[in-house]
Amino acid sequence: MTRVWKWNRPVTVREVLEDLQQERSIAYTTVMTVLDNLHQKGWVRREAEGRAYRYEAVSTRAAYSAALMNDAWAQSDNPAAALVAFFGMMSPQQREALRDAMRIVQPEVPAEVPPEVPPEVPSGPGEAAEQPGR
Repeated sequence: MTRVWKWNRPVTVREVLEDLQQERSIAYTTVMTVLDNLHQKGWVRREAEGRAYRYEAVSTRAAYSAALMNDAWAQSDNPAAALVAFFGMMSPQQREALRDAMRIVQPEVPAEVPPEVPPEVPSGPGEAAEQPGR
């Protein structure tokens, strides 16, 4: 998929093969099988061109990554804990990108959410909690 996304246009098995062979030895039939499998799974569409096919990505790399993350999250037995662990792995730049994305998806969310101030809790028996506005 990386090669198909890289060109951002329909590609042939031969084009992908020649690109991959710059890095390692790989057989034509291997590339053809992988592209056919991607087609069977719905990740690429293909159109006949002479005796060959041209393959094109069905979705963007970003949409593919989002689908993978959603699948992983959906399979968790504790989605909230999975999110906390995932956010804990993020770099400051990734967290900022997440904040930016949240502002796009939910524009009403302020850039900086002030921490909630918990109500005062009585410190001992018989003491009443201070009520806001009284």
